[in-house]
Amino acid sequence: MSDTANRANWGSKLGFILAASGSAVGLGAIWKFPYVAGKNGGGAFLIAYLVCVFTIGIALLLAEMLIGRTAKKSATTAFRDLKGGLWPWAGRLSVLCIFIILSYYCVVGGWTIAYIFRSITGEALTSDTKALSSAFGAFIANPGQALGYTAAFLGVTVAVVMGGVEKGIERMSKVLMPALFILMLILIARSLTLEGAWDGVKYFITPDFSKLTASMIVDALGLAFFSLSLGGGMIIAYGSYLPQDTKLVGATLWVSSLATLACVLAGLMVLPAVFAFHVDPAAGPGLTFITMPAIFAQMPFGQFFAIAFFFLLLFAALTSSVSILEPIVSFLIDEFGWSRKTATFAVAIASFVIGIPAALSFGPMADVQLFGKSPFDLMDYVASNMMMPAGGLFVALFVGWAIWPKIRHELTSEGSAAVLPAFRLICAVLAPIVIGVIWYHNL
Repeated sequence: MSDTANRANWGSKLGFILAASGSAVGLGAIWKFPYVAGKNGGGAFLIAYLVCVFTIGIALLLAEMLIGRTAKKSATTAFRDLKGGLWPWAGRLSVLCIFIILSYYCVVGGWTIAYIFRSITGEALTSDTKALSSAFGAFIANPGQALGYTAAFLGVTVAVVMGGVEKGIERMSKVLMPALFILMLILIARSLTLEGAWDGVKYFITPDFSKLTASMIVDALGLAFFSLSLGGGMIIAYGSYLPQDTKLVGATLWVSSLATLACVLAGLMVLPAVFAFHVDPAAGPGLTFITMPAIFAQMPFGQFFAIAFFFLLLFAALTSSVSILEPIVSFLIDEFGWSRKTATFAVAIASFVIGIPAALSFGPMADVQLFGKSPFDLMDYVASNMMMPAGGLFVALFVGWAIWPKIRHELTSEGSAAVLPAFRLICAVLAPIVIGVIWYHNL
C-alpha cells in the first residue's frame, strides 16, 4: 500500500463521490446538525453554515482532494513528499485530530446499534417524549451499556476498513447512501404532517439575525468542517485513491452538495418534530434519539420504519467512522510500513481506551468538568472547533502558497483553469484570515 504503483483505487467516480459524501452524511448530518442548528437559533445558523460550506468549505475540500491525488499518499506522507520541511507536522496534527474524533464518535455510533434493538423490541416506540428523554438518559448513563455498544460499533468499523477501499468502503456506500436519502424523504413527509410541525420549519428556514453572534459563526464553521470531513486528512486519504483522470472540481461540487443536502434534510426531518412534540430544540446530542421514535410511534408500520431508520443511521455512521479510521490506518501503513490488519487493530484498541471517558460522560463521569465541559463535549469541541479549522488553515496555506505551481498544473491539466483565481484567493488569503480569526476567538 505504501508503494504508489500498488495503491488501491476507487472502482468508479460514483463510488468515490458516495464514499466521500458518506464521510459527511453520517452522524455529522443526521445527529449533529439538527441539535447544533437548534441551539443556535435555526435560520440564521443555516445561512451562516451554507456560507461557510460554499466558500471556504468547498475550496478546502478541493484542496484536500488535490493533495491526496497528487501525492498518492495519506496526509503526513503527502505533505512530506510534496514539500517537506515542517509540513509533515500538519499531517500529524490531522491524524491526532481524527483519532480524538473517532474516540467519541464511536460512542454515538454505539447509540444507533442500541436503538436498532430497542426498535425491534418496541421499547423505543412511544409518542411520550418525556419518557423517551428519560429512557435515553438512563441508557447513556449505564456504563456497561455505554462501553459495550461503543465497542460493538468500533468492531463493525474495523471490519469494513479491513475490507479495504473498493470491496469495503465503496461497496457499502453505493447501496446504503441512496437508501438513507430515500428513507429521510419519507420521514420528512411524515414529520411535516404533525400538528405544530410548521413552527419548526419556520424556525429552521427563517433567519433571525439578532441571533448571529461570534459563537454561532464558530459553530457554523466548525460544523462545516465536520460535515465535509475537512482538516482531518480524511479527504486527503480518499483523494489518494483517485485515478488521475478524475475531474476533481466536479467531484468537489457533488460531494459538498450531497453533504449539505443531507444536513438540510436532517433539519427538516428532526426540527419540525421537535416543535410538534414540544421538545427544546437546544436539547443537545440526544435530540435525534428522542424525537424520531416519537414520529415512528405515530406512523403506520412505525416499528418497521424505526428499525429501518436506525439500521440505516448505523450505516450512515459507519461511512463516517470508516472515513475517520482509514486515514489513521493509511498513516501507519505509509509512515511505518505496517500491514492494514495490524494498523487497524492497533488504532481500534487505542481509540476504545481513549474513548472511555467520553462514553462515561453521561454516567459515572457526569460530574467531571474540564474547562466547563464534560469529557465528551470537550473532545468534540477541541476536535471540531479548534483542531479541524487549524488543519484547514495548514491545508489552505500549503495549497495556496507552498505547492501552488503543482496545484495550478493539476487543475489546468484537467481543464479547470477557470477556477484558479477564485480558488487561490480563498486558499491563499481569505481562508487563512477567517480561520485564523475564528481559531483565535476559540482560544
